[in-house]
Amino acid sequence: MQTLAHFTDGGPGPWILLVPLLWAAVIGGGIVLLRRTVWRGRRGPWHAAGADNSPSAVLGRRFASGEIDEDEYWRRLSVLEERFGRKGGAA
Repeated sequence: MQTLAHFTDGGPGPWILLVPLLWAAVIGGGIVLLRRTVWRGRRGPWHAAGADNSPSAVLGRRFASGEIDEDEYWRRLSVLEERFGRKGGAA
């Protein structure tokens, strides 16, 4: 009985076992590459991993950019603190 890796009679030899390992490495590498770049969710790879998108942080950025004035900032911040149960300032 001849085996697949039989190399004395001109068969492919033990190198035939390397082909599935090579394909597994190529597919695994592709999946890792896609997960690190494209499949990062809706944020995409260009956003920082630790970006703070909490409502108070968004409100602070809007105030800093001049979209809202100081009175509106404090009014909205007090509503956020009341709604989310934060007392004594933003976290």
